[in-house]
Amino acid sequence: MAIILDGRSLTVEKLTQIARHNEKVELHPESLEKIKQCRAMLEEKLKAREIMYGTNTGIGEFSEVILTDDQVKDFQKYLIYNHAAGIGDPAPIEHVRGAMASRINVHAKGRSGCRPEITLTFVEMLNKGVTPVVCAKGSVGACGDLAPMSQIALLLMGEGEAFYKGERLPGQVAMQRAGISVPGLQARDGLAAINGSNLITAISALQLYDINRWLKQAEIACAMSLEALIANLKPYDVRLHKERGFPGAIRSAQAIMKCIQGSDLVSGKIKTKVQDAYSMRSSPQVIGTVHDAVAHACNQVEIELNAVADNPIFLAEHKLTLTGANFQGSPVSLPMDMVGAAVTMVCVLSERRLNRLTNPALSVGLPAFLTKGAGMFSGMMLSQYTADTLIVEQRILSAPASTMSIPAAADQEDFVSMGMNTALKNLQILDNAYGILGIEFMAAAQALDFREFTPGKGVQAARNVIRKHVAHLDEDRPLYSDHNKMKELGRSCEILEDVEKAVGSLE
Repeated sequence: MAIILDGRSLTVEKLTQIARHNEKVELHPESLEKIKQCRAMLEEKLKAREIMYGTNTGIGEFSEVILTDDQVKDFQKYLIYNHAAGIGDPAPIEHVRGAMASRINVHAKGRSGCRPEITLTFVEMLNKGVTPVVCAKGSVGACGDLAPMSQIALLLMGEGEAFYKGERLPGQVAMQRAGISVPGLQARDGLAAINGSNLITAISALQLYDINRWLKQAEIACAMSLEALIANLKPYDVRLHKERGFPGAIRSAQAIMKCIQGSDLVSGKIKTKVQDAYSMRSSPQVIGTVHDAVAHACNQVEIELNAVADNPIFLAEHKLTLTGANFQGSPVSLPMDMVGAAVTMVCVLSERRLNRLTNPALSVGLPAFLTKGAGMFSGMMLSQYTADTLIVEQRILSAPASTMSIPAAADQEDFVSMGMNTALKNLQILDNAYGILGIEFMAAAQALDFREFTPGKGVQAARNVIRKHVAHLDEDRPLYSDHNKMKELGRSCEILEDVEKAVGSLE
């Protein structure tokens, strides 16, 4: 069933279905009517020669330049040309599809002033698989994602490039092959297609979807390490966390204990320490606060997905044009900076548990570096090195981009969000996070192989998946292949899926 875009109900999950899984979309009939009413008002104002930014004026520093009637016709074309100024490799198709869905949902509010043909062409492009080629870099995240969105808008004139059925084609060719009519651009159409932080928001939505699933795997890896280190389980009693009251910590403690249920460790027959190290007993509090940060960021992103994120906006019922800065990316970039730093924090926690698994002074009787042949063999000693170098990169990337504004457009645009930098660095942070967590998974499975008690049902399910992909390290072998397999295993969420089949949802 198609996802209905109505300007009100687009969620992170729905955006992911559209962008990543090619779910069909439809524009709500009421939204189409709103778009038509708004356009009619704009055309009345044009006939009356009312001054409207970006419609019959220049943009940015040229906003005081009033255009003639003849110039109004051509201005939108040149606007798209001069803003299609990005650089770098093409953005992933799912990012561009997400941006297009986000932009349709802006139009669905009926405040953008474009012709309905513009919005409906975007709908048709999504449904028929025509994805504009968009350079990944170039947006400063204010006045919207102008450079990348302009590369999308080139297709509205039959220009630019697009991916279609696995080929990279000239835009006109892609549109023709897909049977999509090119609507061209009239007054206001170009700016209405580009003037919002839609690519930043789409990338952020996809990241939040993936980070939620990564965090659940962080709880599974934590549970495995806790069992391997014969942890005292009192710190994971949900009653402890309810006394403090943070919802993320309550969720995390419940998830960890779900994975451990059925373990001999729960029975109390195995002697444990009175208190374990912070990297063990603080795990629900640390992972939990990241759940809370992600929940806040999701709220911000979903507000933006359903927002009037444009400039100017047109209130048809009041016959009013309002100029402002609803394109500003800061409401998304600031919480997403926090989320990037939060993921790094969980990675640091994971590496500290990895250290305890491999360090014979801390591992509660496990063989040094998880090898029976210590001396001749070094086991997983170098795996920690790899995790450490990834964490240093994470820490560098965790510096907030939202404080890095550089003025543009002759100081007319003198504060920008730099939200695209946030989105791009978070992609690297998450990529590294899969690797770091994969190494903990591998070490925890290796450690559990040396224990002689029955682990929890969820922990055993995770261990079984790991052993399908990576064998026990009996003798030293090159580990880069194992590390990369574990990284991709984390990205695939196969461990998560099998654990949730065994113990139920970890939400």
